[in-house]
Amino acid sequence: MRDTENRTSLKVFMNTANLQLEGLIMAIASINHVLVRKGLVSVEEIDVALLKAQANMADASRNDELSGADHDSINLPLRMLQLANQCAPEADVPTFSEMSRMVDEMKPSQDLVR
Repeated sequence: MRDTENRTSLKVFMNTANLQLEGLIMAIASINHVLVRKGLVSVEEIDVALLKAQANMADASRNDELSGADHDSINLPLRMLQLANQCAPEADVPTFSEMSRMVDEMKPSQDLVR
């Protein structure tokens, strides 16, 4: 009985964490969009920052311990922010669902973390 309760608690925690990450990704995408629209940073500067983040993850010492699915999970927020950054400054940031669909359509060979 206790094991079932632990698994249920973990599932609720993971679902909540996923929702929190979804909100965080959308918040960062929106902030980046405003910064570009106001001319405080360029699209290129954000792209460079996101590419550096991917490169840092690729150099992580635990890389050998991670599965392909783990790498996909690490890359997901970075890919979503890259997609959001590609929007025209006058356009709205795509929804999380739209960005998720676009990330699914991206080829795995584009990953830097593997």
